[in-house]
Amino acid sequence: MFVRRHESLADENFLLTAFKILLESGYNSKHVALEMPSIADTEVTDFAISENRIILTFDGDYGTLIFKFGYRPPRVVYFRLTNITPDEPAHILINLLKEAYQFEAMHTVFENDKIRQRRIL
Repeated sequence: MFVRRHESLADENFLLTAFKILLESGYNSKHVALEMPSIADTEVTDFAISENRIILTFDGDYGTLIFKFGYRPPRVVYFRLTNITPDEPAHILINLLKEAYQFEAMHTVFENDKIRQRRIL
């Protein structure tokens, strides 16, 4: 089982196939579309803060919330990928967590050819 810092909150746009793989792999994960559909990104952020969860998203707006408006979620993983299979985001995340990749206090952007991180201050 994964430690608390690896609990996740999948945004509405996060692929359900990838979400289900995370659950089957033992992650404590929640999906916005299944539990609280149509809430605003600010509400997603507030929920992630209250439960200390990684936000998993395909939405670039979280960077704006963090770096322009001062929101401070514990971690955001933004998948900016093209031409992927529905399961790919889950496998990317699982592999990086197995390698002890650090997401704490970071806004992480996965692109097809690179990973970028910026500290959430």
